[in-house]
Amino acid sequence: MITLDNLNLYHHKTASNNTGKRKGATQVIFDLSLTINKGEKVAIIGPSGAGKTSLLHHVYQCLQTSAALCSQRQGLVDNLSVFHNIFMGALARHHWLFNLINLMRPFKQDLHDIGLLCQQLELDEPLAKSVDKLSGGQRQRVALARALYQQQDIFLGDEPFSALDPLMASRLLEIILARHKTVIMVVHDRTLAMNAFDRVIALDKGRLVLDSKKQSINQQQISKLYQTDAVA
Repeated sequence: MITLDNLNLYHHKTASNNTGKRKGATQVIFDLSLTINKGEKVAIIGPSGAGKTSLLHHVYQCLQTSAALCSQRQGLVDNLSVFHNIFMGALARHHWLFNLINLMRPFKQDLHDIGLLCQQLELDEPLAKSVDKLSGGQRQRVALARALYQQQDIFLGDEPFSALDPLMASRLLEIILARHKTVIMVVHDRTLAMNAFDRVIALDKGRLVLDSKKQSINQQQISKLYQTDAVA
Protein backbone atom coordinates (compact mmCIF):
# COMPACT_ATOMS: atom_id res chain seq x y z
CA MET A 1 0.00 0.00 0.00
CA ILE A 2 2.77 2.45 0.93
CA THR A 3 6.53 2.12 1.02
CA LEU A 4 8.83 4.66 2.64
CA ASP A 5 12.48 4.42 1.73
CA ASN A 6 15.07 6.34 3.78
CA LEU A 7 12.48 8.98 4.67
CA ASN A 8 13.74 12.23 6.22
CA LEU A 9 11.25 14.82 7.44
CA TYR A 10 11.83 18.35 8.69
CA HIS A 11 9.70 20.69 10.77
CA HIS A 12 9.96 24.33 9.70
CA LYS A 13 9.28 26.81 12.50
CA THR A 14 9.94 29.94 10.46
CA ALA A 15 8.76 31.12 7.08
CA SER A 16 10.86 31.21 3.94
CA ASN A 17 13.23 34.13 3.44
CA ASN A 18 13.35 36.11 0.20
CA THR A 19 15.73 33.60 -1.37
CA GLY A 20 13.13 30.83 -1.05
CA LYS A 21 15.16 28.97 1.56
CA ARG A 22 13.61 27.70 4.77
CA LYS A 23 15.19 28.76 8.04
CA GLY A 24 14.95 27.09 11.41
CA ALA A 25 14.36 23.59 10.02
CA THR A 26 14.48 20.80 12.60
CA GLN A 27 14.78 17.22 11.44
CA VAL A 28 12.04 15.07 12.99
CA ILE A 29 12.37 11.79 11.04
CA PHE A 30 15.71 10.19 10.18
CA ASP A 31 16.29 7.62 7.39
CA LEU A 32 13.07 5.74 8.07
CA SER A 33 12.23 2.81 5.82
CA LEU A 34 9.12 0.64 6.08
CA THR A 35 6.26 -0.82 4.09
CA ILE A 36 2.65 -0.90 5.24
CA ASN A 37 0.46 -3.34 3.32
CA LYS A 38 -3.24 -3.17 2.58
CA GLY A 39 -5.29 -4.77 5.35
CA GLU A 40 -2.79 -4.17 8.16
CA LYS A 41 -3.79 -2.66 11.49
CA VAL A 42 -0.72 -0.70 12.61
CA ALA A 43 -0.11 1.16 15.89
CA ILE A 44 2.58 3.84 16.12
CA ILE A 45 3.98 4.40 19.61
CA GLY A 46 6.88 6.24 21.21
CA PRO A 47 7.87 9.04 23.59
CA SER A 48 6.74 12.63 23.22
CA GLY A 49 8.59 14.31 20.36
CA ALA A 50 9.51 11.01 18.72
CA GLY A 51 8.08 12.08 15.35
CA LYS A 52 4.86 10.03 15.43
CA THR A 53 2.54 12.81 14.26
CA SER A 54 4.98 13.92 11.57
CA LEU A 55 5.15 10.39 10.21
CA LEU A 56 1.37 9.95 10.24
CA HIS A 57 0.76 13.22 8.42
CA HIS A 58 3.36 12.32 5.81
CA VAL A 59 1.54 9.03 5.21
CA TYR A 60 -1.72 10.97 4.87
CA GLN A 61 -0.17 13.27 2.28
CA CYS A 62 0.74 10.18 0.29
CA LEU A 63 -2.68 8.51 0.66
CA GLN A 64 -5.18 11.31 1.23
CA THR A 65 -7.39 10.51 -1.77
CA SER A 66 -8.09 7.10 -0.24
CA ALA A 67 -7.65 7.76 3.49
CA ALA A 68 -9.59 9.46 6.28
CA LEU A 69 -7.54 11.36 8.86
CA CYS A 70 -8.61 12.00 12.45
CA SER A 71 -6.11 14.60 13.61
CA GLN A 72 -5.30 15.86 17.09
CA ARG A 73 -6.10 19.34 15.82
CA GLN A 74 -9.66 18.12 15.07
CA GLY A 75 -10.43 21.02 12.70
CA LEU A 76 -13.99 21.45 13.99
CA VAL A 77 -15.95 24.59 13.13
CA ASP A 78 -17.06 25.86 16.53
CA ASN A 79 -20.10 27.83 15.44
CA LEU A 80 -21.54 24.92 13.47
CA SER A 81 -23.60 22.05 14.83
CA VAL A 82 -22.62 18.47 15.56
CA PHE A 83 -24.48 17.44 12.41
CA HIS A 84 -22.75 19.95 10.15
CA ASN A 85 -19.28 19.12 11.45
CA ILE A 86 -19.81 15.40 10.91
CA PHE A 87 -21.48 15.84 7.50
CA MET A 88 -18.33 17.61 6.30
CA GLY A 89 -16.81 14.15 6.06
CA ALA A 90 -19.19 13.42 3.16
CA LEU A 91 -18.66 16.60 1.14
CA ALA A 92 -16.39 14.90 -1.39
CA ARG A 93 -19.01 12.22 -2.10
CA HIS A 94 -21.69 14.64 -3.33
CA HIS A 95 -22.27 17.45 -5.78
CA TRP A 96 -21.76 20.94 -4.34
CA LEU A 97 -25.46 21.75 -4.75
CA PHE A 98 -26.48 18.68 -2.74
CA ASN A 99 -24.05 19.70 -0.01
CA LEU A 100 -25.32 23.28 0.04
CA ILE A 101 -28.96 22.23 0.38
CA ASN A 102 -28.10 19.63 3.02
CA LEU A 103 -26.14 22.13 5.08
CA MET A 104 -29.08 24.57 5.02
CA ARG A 105 -31.85 22.00 5.48
CA PRO A 106 -30.48 18.54 6.34
CA PHE A 107 -32.01 15.58 4.53
CA LYS A 108 -33.72 12.93 6.64
CA GLN A 109 -31.41 10.14 5.51
CA ASP A 110 -28.27 12.04 6.51
CA LEU A 111 -29.82 13.00 9.85
CA HIS A 112 -30.62 9.34 10.45
CA ASP A 113 -27.18 8.07 9.40
CA ILE A 114 -25.29 10.65 11.44
CA GLY A 115 -27.56 10.14 14.44
CA LEU A 116 -26.91 6.39 14.30
CA LEU A 117 -23.16 6.96 14.05
CA CYS A 118 -23.26 9.25 17.10
CA GLN A 119 -25.09 6.56 19.05
CA GLN A 120 -22.42 4.03 18.15
CA LEU A 121 -19.76 6.46 19.35
CA GLU A 122 -21.65 7.03 22.60
CA LEU A 123 -22.14 10.69 21.73
CA ASP A 124 -25.51 11.41 23.31
CA GLU A 125 -25.91 15.05 22.32
CA PRO A 126 -28.46 16.80 20.06
CA LEU A 127 -27.27 16.96 16.45
CA ALA A 128 -28.22 20.63 16.36
CA LYS A 129 -25.95 21.49 19.30
CA SER A 130 -23.01 23.77 18.52
CA VAL A 131 -19.69 21.99 19.00
CA ASP A 132 -18.28 24.89 21.03
CA LYS A 133 -20.63 23.78 23.81
CA LEU A 134 -19.20 20.26 23.96
CA SER A 135 -16.60 18.82 26.33
CA GLY A 136 -13.16 17.78 25.13
CA GLY A 137 -14.13 14.13 24.93
CA GLN A 138 -17.33 14.93 23.04
CA ARG A 139 -15.47 17.11 20.55
CA GLN A 140 -13.00 14.30 20.02
CA ARG A 141 -15.85 11.94 19.14
CA VAL A 142 -17.34 14.47 16.71
CA ALA A 143 -13.96 14.61 14.93
CA LEU A 144 -13.86 10.82 14.93
CA ALA A 145 -17.40 10.63 13.54
CA ARG A 146 -16.48 13.03 10.73
CA ALA A 147 -13.51 10.83 9.79
CA LEU A 148 -15.68 7.71 9.86
CA TYR A 149 -18.33 9.45 7.75
CA GLN A 150 -15.80 9.79 4.94
CA GLN A 151 -16.27 6.02 4.44
CA GLN A 152 -12.72 5.40 3.27
CA ASP A 153 -10.94 2.04 3.24
CA ILE A 154 -7.97 3.52 5.15
CA PHE A 155 -8.21 5.22 8.56
CA LEU A 156 -5.37 7.33 9.95
CA GLY A 157 -5.70 8.45 13.56
CA ASP A 158 -3.48 10.69 15.67
CA GLU A 159 -4.36 9.74 19.26
CA PRO A 160 -8.12 9.98 18.59
CA PHE A 161 -8.96 8.78 22.14
CA SER A 162 -6.61 10.94 24.24
CA ALA A 163 -9.50 12.64 26.10
CA LEU A 164 -11.42 9.40 26.72
CA ASP A 165 -11.19 6.72 29.37
CA PRO A 166 -9.48 3.43 28.39
CA LEU A 167 -12.69 1.39 28.31
CA MET A 168 -14.43 3.78 25.95
CA ALA A 169 -11.29 4.04 23.84
CA SER A 170 -11.27 0.27 23.47
CA ARG A 171 -14.92 0.21 22.42
CA LEU A 172 -14.45 2.97 19.85
CA LEU A 173 -11.34 1.31 18.47
CA GLU A 174 -13.40 -1.81 17.75
CA ILE A 175 -15.71 0.32 15.59
CA ILE A 176 -12.79 1.81 13.69
CA LEU A 177 -11.16 -1.57 13.06
CA ALA A 178 -14.44 -3.07 11.89
CA ARG A 179 -15.15 -0.24 9.43
CA HIS A 180 -11.76 0.01 7.72
CA LYS A 181 -9.58 -2.46 5.85
CA THR A 182 -6.39 -0.66 6.87
CA VAL A 183 -5.78 1.31 10.08
CA ILE A 184 -2.65 3.30 10.97
CA MET A 185 -2.90 5.01 14.34
CA VAL A 186 -0.72 6.89 16.78
CA VAL A 187 -1.64 5.33 20.13
CA HIS A 188 -1.00 6.70 23.61
CA ASP A 189 -1.90 3.48 25.45
CA ARG A 190 0.82 0.87 24.83
CA THR A 191 -1.37 -1.96 26.20
CA LEU A 192 -4.07 -1.06 23.69
CA ALA A 193 -1.45 -0.87 20.94
CA MET A 194 -0.03 -4.31 21.69
CA ASN A 195 -3.38 -6.04 22.21
CA ALA A 196 -5.59 -4.57 19.49
CA PHE A 197 -3.28 -4.09 16.50
CA ASP A 198 -1.61 -6.57 14.15
CA ARG A 199 1.65 -4.66 14.10
CA VAL A 200 3.42 -2.13 16.33
CA ILE A 201 5.87 0.50 15.10
CA ALA A 202 7.89 2.42 17.70
CA LEU A 203 9.76 5.66 17.13
CA ASP A 204 12.31 7.34 19.37
CA LYS A 205 13.92 10.69 18.52
CA GLY A 206 12.77 10.39 14.93
CA ARG A 207 14.18 6.93 14.34
CA LEU A 208 12.45 3.59 13.88
CA VAL A 209 13.42 1.45 16.88
CA LEU A 210 10.80 -1.30 16.62
CA ASP A 211 8.69 -2.80 13.85
CA SER A 212 7.09 -6.01 15.01
CA LYS A 213 4.07 -8.21 14.41
CA LYS A 214 1.76 -8.66 17.37
CA GLN A 215 2.82 -12.23 18.04
CA SER A 216 6.52 -11.37 18.20
CA ILE A 217 6.57 -8.04 20.04
CA ASN A 218 9.62 -7.50 22.23
CA GLN A 219 7.99 -6.49 25.52
CA GLN A 220 11.33 -5.68 27.12
CA GLN A 221 12.27 -3.30 24.33
CA ILE A 222 8.94 -1.47 24.58
CA SER A 223 9.22 -1.22 28.37
CA LYS A 224 12.69 0.29 28.01
CA LEU A 225 11.38 2.79 25.48
CA TYR A 226 8.62 3.87 27.84
CA GLN A 227 11.03 4.34 30.71
CA THR A 228 12.87 7.08 28.84
CA ASP A 229 9.95 9.47 28.55
CA ALA A 230 6.23 9.82 29.03
CA VAL A 231 4.41 8.60 25.97
CA ALA A 232 2.30 11.15 24.13
